[in-house]
Amino acid sequence: MSNKKSGSRTLLLSVLMSAPGPIVMGLALISGRSSTQIADFVRRSAELLGIIMSYVVYRITSGDACSKERRVQLERRSNTFVGIMMCIGGSLMALLSLLGGAEDKGNVIPALAIAVMGVIANTLFWRKYARLNKAGPNAILQVQARLYRAKSLVDGCVTAALLAVVIAPASKASAWLDLIGSVIVALYLVWCGSRTIWENTNHSCKTGYCCK
Repeated sequence: MSNKKSGSRTLLLSVLMSAPGPIVMGLALISGRSSTQIADFVRRSAELLGIIMSYVVYRITSGDACSKERRVQLERRSNTFVGIMMCIGGSLMALLSLLGGAEDKGNVIPALAIAVMGVIANTLFWRKYARLNKAGPNAILQVQARLYRAKSLVDGCVTAALLAVVIAPASKASAWLDLIGSVIVALYLVWCGSRTIWENTNHSCKTGYCCK
């Protein structure tokens, strides 16, 4: 299988596997009200939009009819969009976390299960995209590798925070870990998103993926 076909199929698989996340997480909010849980729903929704955009642009730019100039232009726009989605998700997460009250968190087990599966799946996608980008450097694949690296680390943080809520839901320690987990997630996403936006709007970077 060519690197382009493998990249396209991996992106499509990313879309298909990411699509249920916001839906399931939204349904989980019916029984749980953890600030980390709410923030995770917002983050997954924003990321899904970015992944869909990347898949569409990758399909267009992989065709022989797409000129180099057009390819670079579309890749920059797509990656900038992904960066904006990451920043929006991170900013909303920080706001929700800081404004969230100390009410009962409810049942966070569904969200915890999703977060654990997310750690496993996102780590696999991160390594897959990194291998594809190494085999054939591509701006879309590079940013997806960065996104999934962030997603795997974020899900690890979310897992730890929700696990603390499950173990000791009424303790101050779990409440603080829940808040801190959300803030760390938000700051990391904003940092990754800002870096991606800068790289793809900096005109001294001719290819769109000169910065590692």
